Amino acid sequence: MNIEQVIEVRGLTKKFGNLVAVNNLDLNVYRGDVFGFLGPNGAGKSTTIRMLLSLIKPTSGEMKIFGKSISKDRKEIFSKVGAIVEKPDFYLYLSAYKNLEILGKLSGTDVSKKKIMSMLELVGLDKRYKSKVKTYSHGMKQRLGIAQALLHDPELIILDEPTTGLDPQGMKEIRDLIIYLSKEKGKTVFLSSHILHEVELISTRMIIINKGTTQVEGTVEELLKTDKVKVTFEVDRIEEALRAVNESSWQKGFKSTSKNEINFDLTKDEISGLNKYLIEKGIAVSAIIPVRSLEEYFLKITEGGSK
Repeated sequence: MNIEQVIEVRGLTKKFGNLVAVNNLDLNVYRGDVFGFLGPNGAGKSTTIRMLLSLIKPTSGEMKIFGKSISKDRKEIFSKVGAIVEKPDFYLYLSAYKNLEILGKLSGTDVSKKKIMSMLELVGLDKRYKSKVKTYSHGMKQRLGIAQALLHDPELIILDEPTTGLDPQGMKEIRDLIIYLSKEKGKTVFLSSHILHEVELISTRMIIINKGTTQVEGTVEELLKTDKVKVTFEVDRIEEALRAVNESSWQKGFKSTSKNEINFDLTKDEISGLNKYLIEKGIAVSAIIPVRSLEEYFLKITEGGSK
């Protein structure tokens, strides 16, 4: 495991009058992570991102990026950070190419034609580089925003709800782009999202926050295997299978049955044990279908069922 920390947050708090938006938040992002930053609306995600980008000041706490303090080494840090906060804004009556050229110059970035075209090609907009941005779909504007964030070749990319308002195809395009940036370009990605299935598909690690406070942090796989899984066994002889289950300790995990399916609540380690038991009883198991999802886990955590 690569243990180099790219983002380190300790005790981060932000108050707006009597409202505590972020409360003693800790999080750790390591180099190469696609880090999912999850929480319900009002959990403090956008406030946290704004503090990480030095757009607002924290009430208390410490934030480091690349091992350096944001309050002391801001310029050096943000020369290696690209970000989209909510929806990106552009000059709608100018082309995508012209937008990147202007925005690059404003940020002091090398904006050669080759560089701009390579970014547009990366996000799949090179064939529409002359088109005015007002003719772009919402998904195309989101991809153009990512191109803008990548102009200066950052090591860390911070994306705040990049798939909001996109159709399924647009979501897939953004998801594929994030995976490419991580695996092929070696970027570290900090991804705030409420679309849990997307995070489950692409994140290597994640945190769930609620009411501005850390609930859990770890890999998606680690977090999902800490609890029981709803799992369906498809069997050939349902009545014999039910009789075998009822005569054994597996009865405690039994939930329901329909047609040739039996549903259980089991830990991941118990699934193989039950499968072995049924086979030993002469019952053919044609499929084992776990239905545990990040969404189910997320709801359990944020509704206070577990921590």
